[in-house]
Amino acid sequence: MHRVPPRTTAVAILVLVSLTGASCTGQDSGIGVGNAGRADVVEVVDAPATVTARAAATLTAAADGTLTSLSVKPGDTVAAGQVLAVIDSPAAQQWLKEAGDALDALKRSGGGSVGVKNLSAQQKRTDDAAAKAFADARTAAGQIADAALRSTLTAQIDLAERTYQEAAASARAVIQSVQRGLASISQAMAALTQAQRAQAQSAYDLAQSTVDQLTLRAPVAGVVQLGGTTAASAPSIGDLLGAASGGQVPTSAPTGGSGAAGPGVDPAVPLGGRVSAGTPILTVVDVSELGLMAEVDETDVLLVQPGVTARVELDAAPGASYEATVTSADVLPTTSARGGVAYRSRLRLGAGRYDDGRAAPAPRPGMNAVAHLQVRSIQNAVTVPAAAVFNVGGKDVVWLVRAGKAVQQPISIGVAGQDRVQVISGVSDGDQLVVRGTDKVKQGMELPR
Repeated sequence: MHRVPPRTTAVAILVLVSLTGASCTGQDSGIGVGNAGRADVVEVVDAPATVTARAAATLTAAADGTLTSLSVKPGDTVAAGQVLAVIDSPAAQQWLKEAGDALDALKRSGGGSVGVKNLSAQQKRTDDAAAKAFADARTAAGQIADAALRSTLTAQIDLAERTYQEAAASARAVIQSVQRGLASISQAMAALTQAQRAQAQSAYDLAQSTVDQLTLRAPVAGVVQLGGTTAASAPSIGDLLGAASGGQVPTSAPTGGSGAAGPGVDPAVPLGGRVSAGTPILTVVDVSELGLMAEVDETDVLLVQPGVTARVELDAAPGASYEATVTSADVLPTTSARGGVAYRSRLRLGAGRYDDGRAAPAPRPGMNAVAHLQVRSIQNAVTVPAAAVFNVGGKDVVWLVRAGKAVQQPISIGVAGQDRVQVISGVSDGDQLVVRGTDKVKQGMELPR
């Protein structure tokens, strides 16, 4: 028998409908008849959802050091670009000094003199050192949990490597010219020095980035929360600095602010506390516009289009109802919480109210909800009770009552509600039909009028 799936609900406002509880042979027959009638039907798809913030950014320590300044407290509202904290890192400052000294030394270098046979060997040593530095830098970048920081650092490494490769290619071309007697050794050494300077400049730029990021600024306007959204820590730009400058990727011993915080443990790093690279210091959450991330089942997602409205219920606010509107639906699927295939749909969340008219509290990101998506509606349509519809050979049918006898009638269904469904063809307003016990009816069976 055809039934609306459990995930869908609907509201039907009956206009001209009458149902009877008459049975075919008495109270124990289980067969009831009624009439098709006109009603307003709304088809609703229920989807589990989670409240989302407009944006959230966790600021982490760029290198090992000490939290020397914290200018905000939990719950403070901050502006984008505002200085929130400062980390003192002697190691990062030392890396910057060493990278600067190496760059200055290469800039002052005249290239020296070397034999023709040693040019290719020196080029190879330079290429190998650069390749290892960039490979180590990418390995460290891949371990960074913060997606935005990881992307920024990867882009920096890519740019630095392209710059070096261009300089190295020029050096190799000049060395080949020297070997063919078309260029001088001094020209080759100048090209090699240029390639080495490109590598040194990359190391210096990454070192400067590390020092700059020791001053933590709010990337977005929002509300401050100490610590991160997760307890895990990861290597940060300080790790890349060591790799890009030809050193080892530094390993940081766990500190009070980098480990997982258990129940009753404050995840925040105290002022003056030691931090390691990647330790989450604080998070800025932009709650100026709340949204929902809903998981829509694959059987319903084609009905969920931008502009579809929804009524939202939160576990944290029983009795309250919030308004929401679909803004987009993902093209690629994900595994739903129920184990099936689902598609994530994003909704803009509006204000909420309780049944008595009181304003409902503003939700917080991460809260669980159910979105009742009103995917289709029809007014004053011919409808029949959902229980009257069953399936035969892949077609929806009903039992009509004709001259007191049951006649199987194929129908076409439109908007499907939980209690009533729209019938596009096959049934007319006022037609009498079986509305209960359809599985007990046979073709030609006598039924009450």
